[in-house]
Amino acid sequence: MKIVFALALLLILTHSFLAMAGNPPPNPDCDSKCGTRCSQAGLKERCLKYCGLCCRQCNSCVPSGTYGNKSECPCYRDLKNSKGQPKCP
Repeated sequence: MKIVFALALLLILTHSFLAMAGNPPPNPDCDSKCGTRCSQAGLKERCLKYCGLCCRQCNSCVPSGTYGNKSECPCYRDLKNSKGQPKCP
Protein backbone atom coordinates (compact mmCIF):
# COMPACT_ATOMS: atom_id res chain seq x y z
CA MET A 1 0.00 0.00 0.00
CA LYS A 2 2.86 2.39 0.80
CA ILE A 3 4.43 1.68 -2.58
CA VAL A 4 1.22 2.60 -4.41
CA PHE A 5 0.96 5.83 -2.44
CA ALA A 6 4.61 6.69 -3.13
CA LEU A 7 4.20 6.01 -6.86
CA ALA A 8 1.04 8.13 -7.03
CA LEU A 9 2.80 10.98 -5.24
CA LEU A 10 5.78 10.70 -7.57
CA LEU A 11 3.49 10.78 -10.61
CA ILE A 12 1.71 13.91 -9.34
CA LEU A 13 4.98 15.69 -8.59
CA THR A 14 6.44 14.77 -11.98
CA HIS A 15 3.33 16.01 -13.77
CA SER A 16 3.42 19.30 -11.81
CA PHE A 17 7.09 19.83 -12.59
CA LEU A 18 6.62 19.17 -16.31
CA ALA A 19 3.62 21.49 -16.46
CA MET A 20 5.60 24.30 -14.83
CA ALA A 21 8.63 23.73 -17.06
CA GLY A 22 6.59 24.43 -20.20
CA ASN A 23 5.07 27.70 -19.01
CA PRO A 24 7.09 30.63 -17.74
CA PRO A 25 5.77 32.06 -14.47
CA PRO A 26 3.38 35.02 -14.53
CA ASN A 27 5.01 38.44 -14.51
CA PRO A 28 3.15 41.60 -13.37
CA ASP A 29 5.40 43.76 -15.59
CA CYS A 30 4.28 41.75 -18.60
CA ASP A 31 0.61 42.19 -17.68
CA SER A 32 0.85 45.98 -17.67
CA LYS A 33 3.10 46.21 -20.73
CA CYS A 34 0.89 43.85 -22.73
CA GLY A 35 -2.21 45.70 -21.58
CA THR A 36 -0.80 48.81 -23.21
CA ARG A 37 0.45 46.93 -26.28
CA CYS A 38 -2.90 45.23 -26.87
CA SER A 39 -5.19 48.10 -25.89
CA GLN A 40 -6.31 48.71 -29.48
CA ALA A 41 -6.17 45.13 -30.77
CA GLY A 42 -9.22 43.70 -32.51
CA LEU A 43 -8.68 40.31 -30.85
CA LYS A 44 -7.62 41.57 -27.44
CA GLU A 45 -7.62 38.22 -25.58
CA ARG A 46 -5.47 36.60 -28.27
CA CYS A 47 -3.11 39.58 -28.32
CA LEU A 48 -2.73 39.47 -24.52
CA LYS A 49 -2.05 35.72 -24.59
CA TYR A 50 0.74 35.88 -27.16
CA CYS A 51 2.17 39.14 -25.89
CA GLY A 52 2.38 37.61 -22.40
CA LEU A 53 4.14 34.50 -23.69
CA CYS A 54 6.61 36.59 -25.66
CA CYS A 55 7.18 39.01 -22.79
CA ARG A 56 8.02 36.22 -20.33
CA GLN A 57 10.36 34.55 -22.84
CA CYS A 58 12.08 37.89 -23.50
CA ASN A 59 12.62 38.92 -19.86
CA SER A 60 9.81 41.51 -19.74
CA CYS A 61 10.79 43.26 -22.95
CA VAL A 62 7.75 44.50 -24.87
CA PRO A 63 7.99 47.22 -27.54
CA SER A 64 6.40 50.55 -26.65
CA GLY A 65 3.15 51.66 -28.22
CA THR A 66 0.30 49.63 -29.62
CA TYR A 67 1.95 48.64 -32.91
CA GLY A 68 5.42 48.52 -34.43
CA ASN A 69 8.60 49.56 -32.58
CA LYS A 70 9.72 45.90 -32.50
CA SER A 71 13.35 46.96 -33.00
CA GLU A 72 13.30 47.98 -29.29
CA CYS A 73 13.12 44.28 -28.31
CA PRO A 74 15.03 41.98 -30.70
CA CYS A 75 13.98 38.85 -28.77
CA TYR A 76 10.30 39.83 -29.02
CA ARG A 77 10.73 40.72 -32.69
CA ASP A 78 12.50 37.49 -33.63
CA LEU A 79 10.17 34.91 -32.00
CA LYS A 80 8.36 32.94 -34.72
CA ASN A 81 5.35 30.61 -34.69
CA SER A 82 5.36 27.12 -36.22
CA LYS A 83 4.61 28.61 -39.66
CA GLY A 84 7.63 30.92 -39.50
CA GLN A 85 5.52 34.05 -39.02
CA PRO A 86 6.02 36.56 -36.19
CA LYS A 87 4.63 35.14 -32.94
CA CYS A 88 4.44 38.37 -30.97
CA PRO A 89 1.88 41.10 -31.58
